[in-house]
Amino acid sequence: MILTGDLGSVGSQLLCELMIKQENIDICGVHEDCGLLLYDMTKQKDVGAGGSGCGCSGAVLCSDILGRIENGELKKVLFVGTGALLSSVSPLQSETIPGIAHAVLISGG
Repeated sequence: MILTGDLGSVGSQLLCELMIKQENIDICGVHEDCGLLLYDMTKQKDVGAGGSGCGCSGAVLCSDILGRIENGELKKVLFVGTGALLSSVSPLQSETIPGIAHAVLISGG
């Protein structure tokens, strides 16, 4: 599994498209996103494209993914904690918002 922090529906689709286009690698079958796993986009109202990367990542990784690794359902998870380096001033000055991601490989015994 490749697990991102919270790219949401828009970012997840873009990630899959970019990986195919730029790297010729199709990750769509193994990619999951914490924001999309935490929220039910069809049943819940006003969730936008997802939620906080920090909150989604911690909640999904600790409550679901680590248990699935422990019981052997998942062998390896590349966890990529995605986020934005926001400043309260940058958007007001029409500056871009830089992104950041840290990758951690978690594997079961």
